[in-house]
Amino acid sequence: MYGVIVVEVCVSNPLSAYPLAALEEEFPGVSVLESECLSLCGLCQHNAYAYVNGKLVFAKDAKTCYERLRQRIAEEQAWLLDEPES
Repeated sequence: MYGVIVVEVCVSNPLSAYPLAALEEEFPGVSVLESECLSLCGLCQHNAYAYVNGKLVFAKDAKTCYERLRQRIAEEQAWLLDEPES
């Protein structure tokens, strides 16, 4: 069973040009929230970024950031699926 993974992206950020809605189909349990502003203007001017469950994911370019975003989502899913040993 997957938990909920929230991806937050500023619509002014270069990352918003990528198919973020497709992440919801690719990764069960993912919800993408596009906001007007996430109040990180200094970072937004120089880097592509998003939050995954409150953890910052960023890169100099949107393509690298998108790949890191996908990797972070996969890591979150793995963590959520990790069952404690008996």
